[in-house]
Amino acid sequence: MGAALKVAVLTVSDTRTLDTDTSGAFLEEALQAAGHEVVDRKIVIDDVYQLRAIVSRWIADAAVEVVLTTGGTGFSGRDSTPEALAPLFDKRIEGFGEIFRALSHDEIGSSTVQSRALAGMVNRTVIFCMPGSTGACRTAWEGVLRDQLDSEHKPCNFVGVLRGH
Repeated sequence: MGAALKVAVLTVSDTRTLDTDTSGAFLEEALQAAGHEVVDRKIVIDDVYQLRAIVSRWIADAAVEVVLTTGGTGFSGRDSTPEALAPLFDKRIEGFGEIFRALSHDEIGSSTVQSRALAGMVNRTVIFCMPGSTGACRTAWEGVLRDQLDSEHKPCNFVGVLRGH
């Protein structure tokens, strides 16, 4: 593990609390184990405007380099993470959703088409939006995020992009 990044974790859920949020807890533990600093962790109901407000504050905060969200990326009920956050992106990271769904296909088959996992960059902040299950967060972490948030990963990673290297 190279340079430590400052990361905020957001769980999008109408029902979870910090005590029952296994996905947010997994991400926080994985980030800390990799040497990153979790600078904030919140839970927000699945509401476009509340979700957008929290992430917008983090985007404007120079102390937050990475935002990881879990939840709200499906098609059911009030799932609205893509609608809330995609308009904020300066650039989309198309490969994240593509790779996530390819990895997820090996685990859950064609059900992966119902994942609207996405990522983007805005104001020198990278945002990765994952499904709400702990398994999906583990798949994203192990298959993409761990390496892409590691400054020593070659041939490229997001640390250099975030820090202008």
